[in-house]
Amino acid sequence: MNLPQSLSKAEIRKSAPYYVLLAPFLLFFIVFMLIPVLSAIALSFTDFNMVQVPHIVGLKNYVQIFLNDEVFMKAFRNTLVFAAVTGPVGYILSFVVAWLINEMGRKTRTVITFLVYAPSLTANVYFIWTYLFSSDTSGFLNNLLIKMGIISDPIYWLTDVKYNFSVVMVVIIWLSFGTGFLAFVSGLQALDKTYYEAAALDGLKNRWQELYYVTFPQMGPQLLFGAVMSISGAFAVGYHNKALTGFPSTDYSTHTILLHALDYADNRYELGYASAVSVILFALMILSWILVNKVLKKFNDE
Repeated sequence: MNLPQSLSKAEIRKSAPYYVLLAPFLLFFIVFMLIPVLSAIALSFTDFNMVQVPHIVGLKNYVQIFLNDEVFMKAFRNTLVFAAVTGPVGYILSFVVAWLINEMGRKTRTVITFLVYAPSLTANVYFIWTYLFSSDTSGFLNNLLIKMGIISDPIYWLTDVKYNFSVVMVVIIWLSFGTGFLAFVSGLQALDKTYYEAAALDGLKNRWQELYYVTFPQMGPQLLFGAVMSISGAFAVGYHNKALTGFPSTDYSTHTILLHALDYADNRYELGYASAVSVILFALMILSWILVNKVLKKFNDE
């Protein structure tokens, strides 16, 4: 019994520097991620208005959400559509663009990577899209279509339920070239070129086979990281919608689960109900991540 204990202590002493280096991240993770998630789960079973002491109401909030909250059901459907379209499309486009950029020269690759990634760093990027889709005749798109004789009256791109959902979706896809895109670019740069030579000798016929059998297996971690970022971004849509179509949007046409939680938390101060909505959103993200992880497992080199 003493030998394993002494070995364990020796291993701990040997690994002490690594624990010290991990400590800041672990502290940050526990304080700003783990505790808030656990607190939200606990508060979701309570009635809490930020003034009085929360009291337990069991599953009342969840029953109210799924049986009596029509606005939530709209937000739920909108969120699923946003996630089903913008998530995969943004993920695939990020990889395709990174793959194409990887074929260019170093200087050209650096400039184009910066230009593609830059929109995700810009806080006021919505002003550009608001101008493009302005509902009056001075808006860029309306002005162009009127001059071309395609329309006679301006289209209310951001307030008409026939158009605003699609406009927001386009903007979200355009803004999806973020951290996942950079991971793809760096992953493609770190590929072992000898595998491609071996694959050519083994008889790979085209670039698509090369991509599937050589590139993807070497980029398992990057593909998984990009998927996680894409899922979190696809389900956490809301701020883009709010900036473009207002809050609330016309007939809640671009309302999402995130905006629903913010509405109850920031405007109505019903923290228990908002926490239940947030927990549902978190559960959807976890389920999606599990499904994507199974799909990408064959490419992960763990």
